[in-house]
Amino acid sequence: MSLQDYLFETFELGTDSFRLVVLPLLIFFARILDVSINTIRIIFMLNGRMWVSTILGFFESLIWLLAIGQIFQNIDNVPTYFAYAFGFASGIMVGMWIEEKLAVGRVVVRIITQTPAHDLVKYLSLNNYRHMVLDGTSSEEKVNLVFTVIKRSSLPSTIAMIKEYNPQAFYSIESVKKVSDDDILTMRESRWSSKLKKH
Repeated sequence: MSLQDYLFETFELGTDSFRLVVLPLLIFFARILDVSINTIRIIFMLNGRMWVSTILGFFESLIWLLAIGQIFQNIDNVPTYFAYAFGFASGIMVGMWIEEKLAVGRVVVRIITQTPAHDLVKYLSLNNYRHMVLDGTSSEEKVNLVFTVIKRSSLPSTIAMIKEYNPQAFYSIESVKKVSDDDILTMRESRWSSKLKKH
């Protein structure tokens, strides 16, 4: 039984209702879903999450095939074209919103301040932020450069902290694919697991 026949029987739809309303809506939501998954998959892929990216890629391609298959079966149905395009555009927005909420991975924060960064560095040290401080010279005067790598989920609080201690500071943020702390954590976990097995 085809999708069209199933919907006809279940919801007692007419041919026009299905072609002009139901099918475009199904394609619209399918595109939102597969484009959202694509956005999230790329983020996980850039963060080295191979298995998660692979699984998401499977569902992304499956949903896309279902959507494009319905369009080819109804090639003369113009509303499905608009539904496909609007679904794609909406999927980008939804995917970016989900990715922002997930806050996956880590970022490097570079802070450049013209005033001494003593208070800022003290805060980083007290809160166990791994950081590095350098003295530099800009085109006008001497500056302090502070580098730290943090989880993306900690970014809002870190930015608030920068604005509190050095309101005039310039900062930039860049995604990081992998940091050495991840390897250290994995090594510690594997050693701990091996000790448990021995006992």
